[in-house]
Amino acid sequence: MGDPDVLEMVQEEGRRASREERFFEQDLSSRESSFLISEEPRSAKRYNLFLRRRLMFKKDEQSKDSIFFRDGIRQIDFVLSYVDDIKKEAELKAERRKEFEQNLRKTGLELEIEDKMNSEDGKTYFVKIHAPWEVLVTYAEVLGIKMPIKESDIPRADKIPFSCMLGPLKLPRNVKHPHAEYFTAQFTRHRQELFLIEDESSFFPSSSRNRIVYYILSRCPFGIEDGKKRFGIERLLNSHTYSSAFPLHDGQYWKPSEPPNPVNKRYTLCQNWARFSYFYKEQPFNLIRDYYGEKIGIYFVFLGFYTEMLFFAAIVGLACFIYGLLSMHDNSSSTEICDPEIGGQIIMCPLCDVMCDYWRLNSTCLASKFSHLFDNESTVFFAIFMGIWVTLFLEFWKQRQARLEYEWDLVDFEEEQQQLQLRPEFEAMCTHRKINAVTKEMEPYLPLCSRIPWYFLSGATVTLWMSLVIACMVAVIVYRLSVFATFASFMESEASLKHVRSFLTPQITTSLTGSCLNFIVILILNFFYERISAWITKMEIPRTHQEYESSLTLKMFLFQFVNFYSSCFYVAFFKGKFVGYPGKYTYLFNVWRSEECDPGGCLVELTTQLTIIMTGKQVFGNIKEAIYPLVLNWWRRRKARTNSEKLYSRWEQDHDLETFGSLGLFYEYLETVIQFGFVTLFVASFPLAPLLALLNNIIEIRVDAWKLTTQYRRPVAAKAHSIGVWQDILYGMAVLSVATNAFIVAFTSDMIPRLVYYYAYSKNAIQPMKGYVNNSLSIFLIADFPNHTVPSEKRDFTTCRYRDYRNPPDHEEKYFHSMQYWHVLAAKMTFIIIMEHVVFLMKFLLAWMIPDVPKDVVERIKREKLMTVKILHDFELNKLKENLRMNSSDFAKHLMIQENKVHLAKSAT
Repeated sequence: MGDPDVLEMVQEEGRRASREERFFEQDLSSRESSFLISEEPRSAKRYNLFLRRRLMFKKDEQSKDSIFFRDGIRQIDFVLSYVDDIKKEAELKAERRKEFEQNLRKTGLELEIEDKMNSEDGKTYFVKIHAPWEVLVTYAEVLGIKMPIKESDIPRADKIPFSCMLGPLKLPRNVKHPHAEYFTAQFTRHRQELFLIEDESSFFPSSSRNRIVYYILSRCPFGIEDGKKRFGIERLLNSHTYSSAFPLHDGQYWKPSEPPNPVNKRYTLCQNWARFSYFYKEQPFNLIRDYYGEKIGIYFVFLGFYTEMLFFAAIVGLACFIYGLLSMHDNSSSTEICDPEIGGQIIMCPLCDVMCDYWRLNSTCLASKFSHLFDNESTVFFAIFMGIWVTLFLEFWKQRQARLEYEWDLVDFEEEQQQLQLRPEFEAMCTHRKINAVTKEMEPYLPLCSRIPWYFLSGATVTLWMSLVIACMVAVIVYRLSVFATFASFMESEASLKHVRSFLTPQITTSLTGSCLNFIVILILNFFYERISAWITKMEIPRTHQEYESSLTLKMFLFQFVNFYSSCFYVAFFKGKFVGYPGKYTYLFNVWRSEECDPGGCLVELTTQLTIIMTGKQVFGNIKEAIYPLVLNWWRRRKARTNSEKLYSRWEQDHDLETFGSLGLFYEYLETVIQFGFVTLFVASFPLAPLLALLNNIIEIRVDAWKLTTQYRRPVAAKAHSIGVWQDILYGMAVLSVATNAFIVAFTSDMIPRLVYYYAYSKNAIQPMKGYVNNSLSIFLIADFPNHTVPSEKRDFTTCRYRDYRNPPDHEEKYFHSMQYWHVLAAKMTFIIIMEHVVFLMKFLLAWMIPDVPKDVVERIKREKLMTVKILHDFELNKLKENLRMNSSDFAKHLMIQENKVHLAKSAT
């Protein structure tokens, strides 16, 4: 508990305060009640009790909102909480807590316990933990924390071109750079004079303090059970011995701190980072790192850098969209389709059997114009541009990451020991032990034969759920096939829908409803799979936290990849490709006729699908991230005795907040990577995707900042030097995006057939694209329809048209693919090969030209290493000289004493 004299003083002060409160209450009841009762006795009594309670809290307000122990000196670094358990294990849990807290005190930590009577709910105990200086210096050396030894003489690299124009985007200098840059070295308690220690209480940042305390908590033993030594706060949390463990926030997020409290960084972050009105401002990365640690800091650096790079892609995508908008009226294909003399005279074959009627091509006039917005000459340019953009993004991110490693002292980073620590679940399941080859100590060991069944179960579960996604996608396809005929007949029969039919065709209606249904199915599957994947990963019994996170990452990404992208892959590469032709259509399960694309191609439907899924996911995700913790926190406060945050302590306020969790960042990264896939994999069909992602990320940054500073407990700080396995996933998606966009341009868009017609089949030198629509449609003789598929009503025309390149009915090889089909197919394959080779060549060239570590960062690292060695050398040299000087003076004194003794001896004789 610390100094017993201080504790005795605090207890005496508490007794004196309680006597004053009793006197105050008596005085209040005698003076205030006589005035209030005269007006309305019952309400006066209620008001009197409320006022008495309010004033009682006001009296204690300083200590209630304090981040210190009762003595007002020792800062609270960590808080544990628990409630009395009335079950059979209550005594066991109490014994565990008692031994655990005793062992914490033995390590040097100081504890102060708040009784449940002092808590707002009347049932929660709080254990406040303070790490004194000796503990901090000891474990700072163990964890290899780097601390400043001298102010850096290297100027900051803040000067960028046109920086004067970016003034409104900048934060105040004291927020962007809360402290000066220093040369640093790994802390050692035997060289404390080397480090710039001005104030021991503020020398270690709060993130380092809570990291040190959590390191001790995770290794502190609490007893021996079943012949095994049990230790670690995680095991105690899993067994509900403690209900929570969290570092304390610096203070309230809505007001600055008051003396003697230190600077409230939480308030500074809320004012300069978590405000939506600051959406255009840069982020205070150094302040985020100081408060939340490097692992959370690097996520926001990555998200901010990704958002900055999206700005350039969004500008080019918007320019391509505007080009399509301006050239819409000059598009010869949509002009011919909309022309009553051309498109109005072309009779198209029915889109379904029996129930669907013949239709005129000009009924898709609006859809053909809309298709041109995304399927025009700029599509190829934008697909190539995005292949280059994604390479530049990843290469520049490597540079930004290298600069960050230097600025945040992560150059010689070693994997966080907390991540490599054995998981309590692993230790509990292990019945075998073996000697660790590195530490030469006995540690739990789980044979491979015990894990294999769980690995098989895990693989089978992931495969089953991915198959379930495919099955759901097929179900949505069946829905679209089954309702298309209903929509078509209903819209034809209803006279009131005459004006709607011009822009809401059966194809578009089916596509929209199918995309919305597909999005709902995606969210439902995602909700259940998240829980199943976490359970399966737990059953695999991963050895360390890092292994657990890597295993979960693989499962979640594979599933989400299939879940979110499968419908887009279907529309882009399968829909309308295996339809057959009138009289010989292909059927799904021999019941439903395969879906056909619009005469303008499937690109419009792919765009619709992509827009609904991408926008819906982003809007739903942001609402969920904002509303979910807000509602949970409101409910917790509602269950407390009072709803006003001013009336209960700092640790209780944090206790009632939502937990960020060890996988909080995992889901943030997953969300960003899935969005990256939408932006890159299918961007040729939707050039506005980067713009939507940019707008979402601007909001996402502020939502994440707001919920971290106001709605979540403070996470335990952790170190990280990169975004980890997510970087490899981004590289894989970047390579895949080149192939998908090449195939979209070749097979989904109408670009290649138009180019083949322009150069090989056009007969009009003045207007080369005139007649393209007629050329792209084949002829079918109505008499060749099988009886079970032909519409019931008789018509006065003998042929109908369908989208394909096939021989006409009077040809000797009727309905076989014509030569133009093979020419178009050859052109498509040629385009894919050329585009992929060009983009990959440019990608590899850019990756080779752009160094992973910028030249100035290499020079700064060398300079810092040189200066650090020099400072350490000078320090050791001065220390050696001082020791020699002290030794020489001691030797001189000793010699003088001996001489005096000799002189005294001679004089005596």
